[in-house]
Amino acid sequence: MKEAKLTAVAVVSAMMLAANVPAGAAEVKVISSNALKTTLEQLAPAFEKATEHKLAFTWGAAVPLKADNEKGATFDVAVLTTAGIDDLIRQGKLVAATRAALANSGAGVAVHKGAFKPDITTVEAFKNALLSAKSVAYVEQGGTGIYLKALLARLGIADALKAKLKLLPPENPAANAVANGEAEIGMTQISEILPYAGAELVGPFPAEIQLTTSFAAAVGTSARQPEAANALIKFLTAPSAAEVFKAKGLDPAR
Repeated sequence: MKEAKLTAVAVVSAMMLAANVPAGAAEVKVISSNALKTTLEQLAPAFEKATEHKLAFTWGAAVPLKADNEKGATFDVAVLTTAGIDDLIRQGKLVAATRAALANSGAGVAVHKGAFKPDITTVEAFKNALLSAKSVAYVEQGGTGIYLKALLARLGIADALKAKLKLLPPENPAANAVANGEAEIGMTQISEILPYAGAELVGPFPAEIQLTTSFAAAVGTSARQPEAANALIKFLTAPSAAEVFKAKGLDPAR
């Protein structure tokens, strides 16, 4: 019921936005981090219904998607980490004037639904939980994975975990690996854990070691549908969209 209410609000917002969108349907190609996948999937139908534009998504870990852009991949809108967006703007790959902050996301720990939830409320408890687990998974190429590699070394447990680590490709998110039994513990963005029915959120990382990732959007300098792309960004930053971000475990940008 809550999701239906949020979607209805988004439809009204999109219809108001549509009054300022030029006539003519377009296909808007969007590259997006997996952390915002469920949010954008819920918002997309309202935008499409109101504007008659169609959204074509390419999902993945933010780091590889950024690399694809640097190699010349074409798209209309990029939804990536703020650091990635800003770097691509410096490289001339994105239009600076279109940059918009979207949301912030924290990292968390997941286990299989119904499984024992270890204590991770302190740094020491977090370390013990990982050391006690039979297997620990995260996406190696993702922003969270890059952070975790350094974090485990800093916590002094990298060597002890080496034999039980499962380094996943972007197409197999950590929450999915936990849900299907590949790993006992998975670590990723909280917004990437909540969609999986077979996985449960244990909780966020302890505050002292929490990774907070900010996400932003911008239009590509080679966008084929720049007007429709700008309309999408305005829609994603509307107050009604913020409620959907919250419902998906994200903190909307203010």
